[in-house]
Amino acid sequence: MKKNLIILCLLMLSTTINYAQSALNVNNRNIDTIDATNNFYDNVESYILPAAKGIEIAGEVENPGYVDFSKLQKHSVIVKETLLNGDKDKFVGAYRYDGYSLFDILNTFKLKKKNVDVFHPIIDVYLEIENAKGEKVVVSWGEIYYPNYHHDMIIATEVARIVPSKTKDLWQLPTESKLVITHDLITERNISSPVKITVKTYPLDVKVIKDLKPNYSPSLTLYKNNKEVGKITGNPKEFQNETLHTIFYGRGKGIHSTQPFTGVQLKLLIAKYAKQNQENLRKALVVVAAVDGYRSVYTFSELMNRNDQQEVLLLSDEETKENGKFKVFPACDFFSDRAVKGINSIYIDAQ
Repeated sequence: MKKNLIILCLLMLSTTINYAQSALNVNNRNIDTIDATNNFYDNVESYILPAAKGIEIAGEVENPGYVDFSKLQKHSVIVKETLLNGDKDKFVGAYRYDGYSLFDILNTFKLKKKNVDVFHPIIDVYLEIENAKGEKVVVSWGEIYYPNYHHDMIIATEVARIVPSKTKDLWQLPTESKLVITHDLITERNISSPVKITVKTYPLDVKVIKDLKPNYSPSLTLYKNNKEVGKITGNPKEFQNETLHTIFYGRGKGIHSTQPFTGVQLKLLIAKYAKQNQENLRKALVVVAAVDGYRSVYTFSELMNRNDQQEVLLLSDEETKENGKFKVFPACDFFSDRAVKGINSIYIDAQ
């Protein structure tokens, strides 16, 4: 009897382990095992990732409730997942994920900003995404709706390994649905089993002065958790200038210019005051604010942790008095709306 129980337990354990590794095979996708096409990402089977019963949308929306995934189409993304591991990074695996984009999910819920009467632009909005374990990460509204590439953040419901053709490495499979953010270098924001998305406005108490002239500050003050930690009167000399060529186009006024921008990577300045750790990659925010009260929120991760080299530049122009002298240029964005000018302060909410 005891022997039979032991055998039964071992069989159950084996079944559990096998399920955790393979989940449920997806039969509705053709598998190209002989490389008949040029697609590298369909060569192995994909697996269903069991999801929570629903994802709740709460906070500053007119129609809070649960996501109706039946109305949404799926998107595919590819990602090389890597996590922090002490002083080193730990590679987890390379995957193709299929699922529903945050772009589409949030598009079915109408934004209702709490500060719309004071500051109408939507670039101070962000999301707090929570999973069943209570883990939380933040994503800025700008990351979803302003970038050059849409649908690169998804709630994944299927996964397939991207297997190297020579080594045949079989990366360990996730076992639950997950948030996948493809432009993160270190993928600490890719939390499992998200169940709630809360829409929030960053609570910055600064006066808005429309059409202020000149919208200018001779210096830029940095605050960390509302405490002043630094001040600059020009771009730090220890950072090398970069020049980025762009078509500068606004959502409202259209084309502004085709001139290049030259400045330093904003992340180099932020790194002096906030470390890259799991807490900051997941939850930290950076707000860039101008003399006239115009402001934009960025997540720490989208500034400090990109894998696409589409950095945010900080510009210092001694000659510009109208909208200067400090500006930011987010190379990652299609629209120019988050390119704040006349900057006098940067707020870092971080560990």
